[in-house]
Amino acid sequence: MNPSNKLSRFNIATLALGLVFLYLPIVILVIYSFNASRLVTVWGGWSLRWYIELFNDQAMIDAAWMSVRVAVASASLATVLGTLAAVALSRGANFTGRTLFSGMLYAPLVMPEVITGLSLLLLFVALGTERGFWTVTIAHTTLTMCFVAIVVQARLGSIDRSLEEAAMDLGCNPARAFLSVTLPLIVPSIAAGWMLAFTLSLDDLVIASFTTGPGSATLPIRIYSEVRLGVKPEINAISTLVIALVAVVIVLASLAAKLSDVKAESGAPI
Repeated sequence: MNPSNKLSRFNIATLALGLVFLYLPIVILVIYSFNASRLVTVWGGWSLRWYIELFNDQAMIDAAWMSVRVAVASASLATVLGTLAAVALSRGANFTGRTLFSGMLYAPLVMPEVITGLSLLLLFVALGTERGFWTVTIAHTTLTMCFVAIVVQARLGSIDRSLEEAAMDLGCNPARAFLSVTLPLIVPSIAAGWMLAFTLSLDDLVIASFTTGPGSATLPIRIYSEVRLGVKPEINAISTLVIALVAVVIVLASLAAKLSDVKAESGAPI
């Protein structure tokens, strides 16, 4: 190994401190979710008491179920729309309005969430739409679609266009060539985009707080309302379960990205 590539003690110490700063609070939260004491700052031994209490808290379970439903629906819609937008930008050459289209597509990346949430709220009020599951889903689709488009467009940019051209030379029309050649190659990136959109939707508080209605509070809204009155042990339990769910999604997304890289190197469809 080149000595210049070795990590110095300072770099190792900096990396260690950064990881501790980021993950120590999460580790503490997970440990205290198994605390038997009612006081969240006092250790009272190991127990599953608060997980049992959590599953008896119907309001929290309903909020969690609402978040999962919204995340699945919005991630699915965002994946379809984001993939179509990525294909249009990658395969559409310099069509009229391309700059405006891409600017509007990627605007949520830099737009403050409070502005996006307020804008959507005013839109739903102007349309006379009753706020609830579908308004939150539409809002989260608007937020996450650009992330899916970025992931899929990056994958499309790395695919050899000659594969599609060869398919069309063999008699496929452009649509058939895309479905038979390109789509199998970008499936891992589409899956990764869906998982990213799912995680972002599950985490969102600001936009959901503007677009939700009575009886449709998501889990972040429920947790925030509970924490304002003091941290209950059940909050640690539900947070630990969310961390576990997000960790599973991240692992699956990493596997999908790795699979995408392998297919890109081999040049073979799935």
